[in-house]
Amino acid sequence: MHLTRDELERISALTLAHYGGRADDFWAGTRHHDVSQNIAALLRHIRGLAPYTLLDLGCGPGRDLRTFAELGHTCIGLEGEPRFAAMARAYSGCEVWEQNLFDMHLPEAKFDGVFANAVLFHVPATELPRVLRQLHDTLKAGGVLFCSNPRGQGQEGWHSGRYGAFHDLEAWRGYMTTAGFTELEHFFRPEGLPCEQQPWLASVWRSAPAEAQTPAT
Repeated sequence: MHLTRDELERISALTLAHYGGRADDFWAGTRHHDVSQNIAALLRHIRGLAPYTLLDLGCGPGRDLRTFAELGHTCIGLEGEPRFAAMARAYSGCEVWEQNLFDMHLPEAKFDGVFANAVLFHVPATELPRVLRQLHDTLKAGGVLFCSNPRGQGQEGWHSGRYGAFHDLEAWRGYMTTAGFTELEHFFRPEGLPCEQQPWLASVWRSAPAEAQTPAT
């Protein structure tokens, strides 16, 4: 299903407004979530010596942005909700770019890693290839993308005021490999529970060097 520019702007505006209207409650409810497994999964696959230059995509109020900074890395946040962006700057002390997922302006080959925790599921399936290519291109050659999304069977649409698209592992692999990524690992979360009680799919991917990509035809 093709989405017009107006439809994409509506999806972005309403989803961001949902978060913005609940910013304090969201922060209180997620501030102490343990995502150390996800952070470790990104960092262990990045080549070269630390500190790294990282992009926290959809950084929200800045929880993980601050963690990366405290680990000694240079981390920039990207956040489309203005109140979250201000909260993230204040909490982390890091630079935060105020951009939404459908209108990103990212520098080429800047980042060693991109951390996309609970954000890419807000991208409609028709827009996902373009967004993933942007993330691929903002990574240095061989850079690493971590992403975590709620699992599904291809459902897409509005859920409690937010737009979401929910993919299974095989569908997600298809999107990622088409965008030029190679899978490094995947796992389900929360850690230590039976699979049916692990609604989150986490995966880690390496970007292909430019010379290894298949030319467009």
